[in-house]
Amino acid sequence: MKILLVEDNLQLNKALTTLLKRNSYIVDSALDGEEALMYIKDYQYDVIILDIMLPKVNGLQVLKRARSSGVSTPIIMLTAKSTIEDKITGLDLGADDYLPKPFNTEELLARIRALGRRKGQEYQEVKELVYGDLTIDEKNFTVKCNDKIVIISNKEMKILLALAKANGKVVSTEIVTQSAWDADSYSTSENVWVFISYLRKKLESIGSKTNIKSIRYQGYYLEYKQ
Repeated sequence: MKILLVEDNLQLNKALTTLLKRNSYIVDSALDGEEALMYIKDYQYDVIILDIMLPKVNGLQVLKRARSSGVSTPIIMLTAKSTIEDKITGLDLGADDYLPKPFNTEELLARIRALGRRKGQEYQEVKELVYGDLTIDEKNFTVKCNDKIVIISNKEMKILLALAKANGKVVSTEIVTQSAWDADSYSTSENVWVFISYLRKKLESIGSKTNIKSIRYQGYYLEYKQ
């Protein structure tokens, strides 16, 4: 598995690079956002570990540009910031996981393994699913409504697929969590709500009449109103 590590603290960068290599990962490391963007443009990775507080181009901008250019590689955000607003911003821009500093290295390795396994299982062929006025493209992480297209994150895609395949039936929060998070990853109902909230906004942005509805203490379902 090939990993891009983006961390501007030289000592931490070297320590994490050594740790990852000792665990049999191939590692490229970058010390700032500009260097990270060059690596992302020129090479393919299985997982990207991305610090938020970076010189030249911050981590959130790196994330935003990567997703805008169609890069679907799982991304773990590393940051000293741990407020809910920071988490929401990162998740909305397409992050797959979020690990506040200081963190346990074994937890980081577990999250890398989880994302790596899921990536190996996903998107092996072009798949599209139609529900209501939506065309959901699993491979390219896009959702289309009429002539408008929006890019969604990996977890948003997992959630939307789980709801679309239920064909209007209520999907429990537990099932949504199992669909979008690997067993090694930690999630809460609050995390699910965050992804649902931003997925709703993205569907609205393309003018879809398909809505994500919720029933308290039960779960979520899709409703298409013509």
